[in-house]
Amino acid sequence: MKHIIARGLGVTLAMGLAMPASAQALFDGCPSDQIMAKFAEFGRTGQMPPDLGRWLSTPDAQYVEPWSPFDNVDFVGVCWVSAWLVHTDDGTVLIDTLYGPFTPLLLENIAKTGTDLGEIKYVLMTHGHFDHVAGAAALKPLLANATFVMTQEGWDEAVDSSKASQGGRRAWDMIEPEMVVADGDEITLGENKFTVLETPGHTWGTASYMYDVKDGDQTHRAITIGGLGLNAIEGPPQVEAFIESLDRVRALTEANDIGIDVHLTTHGFSNGLDEDRQAMAERSAGEPNVMVDPNGLVTQIEGLRAGAVERLAVEQNK
Repeated sequence: MKHIIARGLGVTLAMGLAMPASAQALFDGCPSDQIMAKFAEFGRTGQMPPDLGRWLSTPDAQYVEPWSPFDNVDFVGVCWVSAWLVHTDDGTVLIDTLYGPFTPLLLENIAKTGTDLGEIKYVLMTHGHFDHVAGAAALKPLLANATFVMTQEGWDEAVDSSKASQGGRRAWDMIEPEMVVADGDEITLGENKFTVLETPGHTWGTASYMYDVKDGDQTHRAITIGGLGLNAIEGPPQVEAFIESLDRVRALTEANDIGIDVHLTTHGFSNGLDEDRQAMAERSAGEPNVMVDPNGLVTQIEGLRAGAVERLAVEQNK
């Protein structure tokens, strides 16, 4: 399924510790539609399906071989949550850190791309949820030349969440805040420019990042949208902020002077990333890059927005 409408993504991504390898039997590979259906079940019931919980927590079941959707980009994440390397002629940017049992997989995948850890100059983090930032504490001493980046509210959320986890089964540590960015800030590395968009809603501190990706002699503008779900909502204003953020990203996608036409997602099952991976593996010379898909991004935004409008009505009636 190429364009999965991510209305079922707004659920709590609660996780357990690593579970037996039998969780691998839940899915054959990393099928986006089947994973989305399980998350939709979670959203309807409010209860984590036990088989989904085991699968989410099993590194062997989550493993995805690193691959390159663009000449300067490598996917180094796992099935359910993404991490991206964006290479420049002056170093590399890592987007999001994974966490816990998946940090060794992230490091293994980075090594498989031929990237030396010393080449990583920035770690751009999208928001303070553990699945995107809890790997920072393990990565920090290994990335000697890297600066870790997030919005101020993102840093605050991550630090607060880490503190709240202490003493529990899923305790995790967070590094001290480093570089703080705000809407419109630009980080230039080599020939590439990474633009910060504050896109609150998923959390109040969520950021998205725009940057260039290269496919042969063509350059495309990509975005990593920082938050795709409504799983930590404090009330109607946050849902309204989410809708406003979606509208802003859509406007940028449709603007002739910005030209966003690639979405390198934080959660691959939200828009058929593994199916795109398979298509790219079979791509012949001269064939279009399936990841260049502004219409698909607009379709995804429309689905997320429709779900958010429904959620807003629920929140307003509480």
